[in-house]
Amino acid sequence: MLKPFFFDKIATRTRVGFLAAFVLLLISNLLTYVSTQKVSSQAKWMNHANQVIHDLDNLLSFTTRAESAVRGYVIADNKDQLVNFEKSVDAIDSTLQLVRIQTAENNIQQKNLDTLQLYIRDIVFSLERRISFFDSGHVISSQLVQESREGNNLVIRLETFVHKIQKIERKLWDERSENISAYSRLIRILNFISMIVAIILTAYSILVFNKENRAKKIADEQADEFRKQLENRVDQLAELNAELIELRGLEKYAVTGRIARTIAHEVRNPLTNINLAIEQLKSEFDGNENSEMFFEMVSRNSERINRLVSDLLDSTRTTEINREQININDLLDQCIAETEDRLQLNNIQIVKEYDPHICEVNVDIKKMKIAFVNLIVNAIEASENGSKLFLTTRHEKNKCEIRIRDTGRGMNSEQLGRLFEPFFTTKQKGNGLGLANTHNIILSHNGSIKAQSESGKGTEFVITLDFA
Repeated sequence: MLKPFFFDKIATRTRVGFLAAFVLLLISNLLTYVSTQKVSSQAKWMNHANQVIHDLDNLLSFTTRAESAVRGYVIADNKDQLVNFEKSVDAIDSTLQLVRIQTAENNIQQKNLDTLQLYIRDIVFSLERRISFFDSGHVISSQLVQESREGNNLVIRLETFVHKIQKIERKLWDERSENISAYSRLIRILNFISMIVAIILTAYSILVFNKENRAKKIADEQADEFRKQLENRVDQLAELNAELIELRGLEKYAVTGRIARTIAHEVRNPLTNINLAIEQLKSEFDGNENSEMFFEMVSRNSERINRLVSDLLDSTRTTEINREQININDLLDQCIAETEDRLQLNNIQIVKEYDPHICEVNVDIKKMKIAFVNLIVNAIEASENGSKLFLTTRHEKNKCEIRIRDTGRGMNSEQLGRLFEPFFTTKQKGNGLGLANTHNIILSHNGSIKAQSESGKGTEFVITLDFA
């Protein structure tokens, strides 16, 4: 119980640590965002102050141009200068209006601009009077000279007042610059704190990840080991189950053999007596055609019974094996050649899935042909016209494995359980000894044969033999 509690405690601490780091980073980022917005706002106002100062310089420049235009008109008597004068006056008005808009939120500057507007109005009025004095006689009179002096004084006062307004804007610019510096220092501090928190969080994450990764790796290794053990146990159980099924088959085969030999003994002795009696009756009895027919019928059926008993004994008796080495693929091809007429008659297509590098087997070729031909013929008879028959060879656990699979009608579990019993058949015609004989041949080669089938999905026979 201590370990789960200990791990829960570690998990709680981990979650709390990550949550605290997340909150710190979130607060830091929020403060950084607010500070950045403040910096952006102050920078905007700094640009605004610069623009006001620049526009005031332009105002002075336009005023100087207007005065220069009037002076040029008076000196050169050139009326084109009056056009420049009008343009300069218009530029002064528009620039003054622009500065008024730019300082709309500053009441002090608005009052200063009202005073500035009066100065500009006096200067423009003085310039217009100079033009009027010159137009009256086109000579430089004493009044014109006096007006020029007063106008120059007005321009000097205007420049002084403009510098005063610019000084206020520069002061505001300095204050905002200080604010930007303060916010920048705050942002640097917040960034430093965020970096420290991120480094701590990264180190903590790496530490936790390494611990969890090591624990996960150990758990995965244990799980893999358990899975391998389970797979080995399952394989062992499967092998034991296969051996058990094979032993049961051998036991059934042995019991069937004993029964077959008993039946053969009990049947053949009476058959011998019957045959002897028939021969004796034939020699002593002068019969007609009907009696001869009856004698022939008894003899023929007696011979049939004797042949059936012989087939039963052959299917359950361990036969002598004359082994020869042969490639299993070649052996199957020979079996296909012997059933070629049946394949063509039923339009069955053979699909070969041979292992081209498979080793040779050491078998009785004649008997093994009988076994494989029986299986191929059964597959042909169980398949529909135009279907396929699959023949496969491959290495499997150091054994030669042969698979013969059809796509025919298949068998149910009850039929599959009785498949290799003598006299059991699913055909309308047949004595049920073909598969029993095949089973006997395979077992005589120390091999194994098993069937897999499902109704409506075909049947597959799996034969395993030792390599040569």
